[in-house]
Amino acid sequence: MEKFTVLNGLVAPMDRANVDTDAIIPKQFLKSIKRSGFGPNLFDEWRYLDHGEPGMDNTHRPLNPDFVLNQSRYQGASILLARKNFGCGSSREHAPWALEDYGFRVIIAPSFADIFFNNCFKNGILPIKLDEKIVDGLFQDNAASDGYQLKVDLESQTITTPNGTSIRFDVDEFRKDCLLNGLDDIGLTLKHVDDIKAYETKRKQQAPWLFA
Repeated sequence: MEKFTVLNGLVAPMDRANVDTDAIIPKQFLKSIKRSGFGPNLFDEWRYLDHGEPGMDNTHRPLNPDFVLNQSRYQGASILLARKNFGCGSSREHAPWALEDYGFRVIIAPSFADIFFNNCFKNGILPIKLDEKIVDGLFQDNAASDGYQLKVDLESQTITTPNGTSIRFDVDEFRKDCLLNGLDDIGLTLKHVDDIKAYETKRKQQAPWLFA
């Protein structure tokens, strides 16, 4: 998993509450269990004017000109500004896979669905909860300025706006450490690889029939 330290990123606004995981990545794309390749189908039903299916050539599909991610001013965005209860619905891990594959590393919202919130940390995305009034202010500033960017510093747990305002956010220390060091569940396990090998060697001696 890629480490997260400091991100200076363009902000895209998703001005909808209760965005569920089926909207983030529709169910027909869940057939694949690869962790990459879902970016082109992120928000598929809102992003395109036709119905998407796995294996389609997305480069020739008609785009919805009214959808925020299709607007030129938000191309290359790496920070998603959202409303309350983002990521509700089913627990599919494909949702953060699609967001990360598209290029989002940070999601800012007043609240998140619990399972989605946990899945973000496990897939290199930093979900940040802020007071709804602060989020409202960020939406307003974003709408008023093309190329609106924020600096997100995980070590100091701060967001810095273009005018220099610093906004502090909370994050669990264990999750913070995992993101700073690029450790997902597999990475955490591999930190103990020597202990695991030693246990397996000892176990083979104690119960060789288990390894026949």
